[in-house]
Amino acid sequence: MKIFLIAGARPNFMKIAPIARALDSHNPLTYKIVHTGQHYDQNMSDIFFQELGIRQPDYHLGAGGGTHAQQTARIMTGFEDICTNERPDMVIVVGDVNSTLACSVVAKKMQIKVAHVEAGLRSFDLSMPEEINRMVTDAISDLFFVTEEQGMVNLIKEGKPESALHFVGHVMIDNLFYQLKKLEEMDPETLPYNDFKQAHSDYGVVTLHRPSNVDNRDVFEGIMGTLAKVSESLPLIFPIHPRTRKNMEVFGIEPADNVHLVEPLSYMAFLNLWKDAEVALTDSGGLQEETTALGIPCLTIRENTERPITITEGTNELVGTSREAILNAFGRIIAREWKQGQRPKFWDGRASERIVEILKGERVKI
Repeated sequence: MKIFLIAGARPNFMKIAPIARALDSHNPLTYKIVHTGQHYDQNMSDIFFQELGIRQPDYHLGAGGGTHAQQTARIMTGFEDICTNERPDMVIVVGDVNSTLACSVVAKKMQIKVAHVEAGLRSFDLSMPEEINRMVTDAISDLFFVTEEQGMVNLIKEGKPESALHFVGHVMIDNLFYQLKKLEEMDPETLPYNDFKQAHSDYGVVTLHRPSNVDNRDVFEGIMGTLAKVSESLPLIFPIHPRTRKNMEVFGIEPADNVHLVEPLSYMAFLNLWKDAEVALTDSGGLQEETTALGIPCLTIRENTERPITITEGTNELVGTSREAILNAFGRIIAREWKQGQRPKFWDGRASERIVEILKGERVKI
């Protein structure tokens, strides 16, 4: 059985890496890694793949940027060529990026089975491009690997056959535990901004990149003003996304003195910071889950989340962009009145092993 593992950007490699490592120990299942090149990332060096414990991609499509349609079209045509030449038995896509959608559609039209890892997540907000990618991918997938129980509920409501649904846990958490072990073996002094960590016994981390937060001047100024207020009590370190930095310059927004802007960080460098933070303030999806796995308070600067278990069981809370809501929640964290949370079911570092066991069963059918 020949499998293609699809990744379009650095976070996707965090998700396919545990699957690749699990597949390496199962000879009947061969795989190739396809990097669509959806995002160029200078941090994706040889060391990056060594840290993940996987080989370099077998294919690089070099899709690059552009509009959603332009990017998706380039991925589709490039991926169709290699599928024509290789004829894999199954294509495994992860998450909700344009590469996920593009490669799923190509594979399905070529009668190649599609497996979606992180299936069933829903924000029910069609203004989010990721939500459209999730819905379309799940509409045509053959196998669904689900991270949390609400994903199972969503897929059953959408009419997916229960025999195709597999609640396996979260490969991103598999990778988190793997990288934590790697981090223990490293000298933290070699990591960027470890000096910031050493200089501050308590601090918070910030990530902010969603268009709804950083493309609107009033919203962005409001968030930065709230972060300035937070930083009066707790220094913040903010690895800034290129989109966010550009808009900060366009809008003439200056960060407060205690909001420390730094360049985008590698996974290990950022993990070294956030794993010991007092709080994460974010609008990303993955950090909501990773902070829940390690029991770190997380304030999600969004009106909705496709990862509800981080709220119902974990340490995350939706605060929107409201200054009052953010500061109220932050006050409870500082006062040590925050919920303890718990690690969700199957977030135990073995999701990829469960996936591979299911794939071995599928091999018999193909």
